[in-house]
Amino acid sequence: MPTNTLESLKFPIGKFEAPKILSPELLDGFIQDIETFPTRLKQAVDGLNDAQLDTPYRSDGWTIRQVVNHCADSHMNSLIRFKLALTEEEPTIKPYYEERWAELADSNTIPIEPALLLLEGLHQRWTVLLRSLSTEDLKRTFIHPEHGKRFRLDENIGVYAWHGNHHLAHITALKKSKGW
Repeated sequence: MPTNTLESLKFPIGKFEAPKILSPELLDGFIQDIETFPTRLKQAVDGLNDAQLDTPYRSDGWTIRQVVNHCADSHMNSLIRFKLALTEEEPTIKPYYEERWAELADSNTIPIEPALLLLEGLHQRWTVLLRSLSTEDLKRTFIHPEHGKRFRLDENIGVYAWHGNHHLAHITALKKSKGW
């Protein structure tokens, strides 16, 4: 866990650390985290009013509303990256400016229900896809030009399990600090 206050606000569960060995059990746990994320997120934001949804989780950070919409944007992009890697030979994916997307009207002004619905359907489809992957499929890669490296699908499953838990912790830590 991070010890620095700003660092702990940015990374309440720590930064992602790729496991040295991706056992089938560990991978299954990651997929379970991805599968249950929409329900856990919905529970975390249930009953929050607009003022609470428009509260940033840290100074100069995104609001809860933006975090929820960011998760929908990010996970939508991730599913597409998985599908590209499964249907093309080592595709180069298109990165996006997540901080700019978070400032668009559909990320910071509308109710969060559309993003929650999108995540629910997206994660149902994503989980079916992830559970269908063979050992060889899991080794497939895509190239992320922003990082200048190849990402294996099995490693990326861990990244997105962490990603959901990371942003969920932003929300739950803020709620705890505010006594909501």
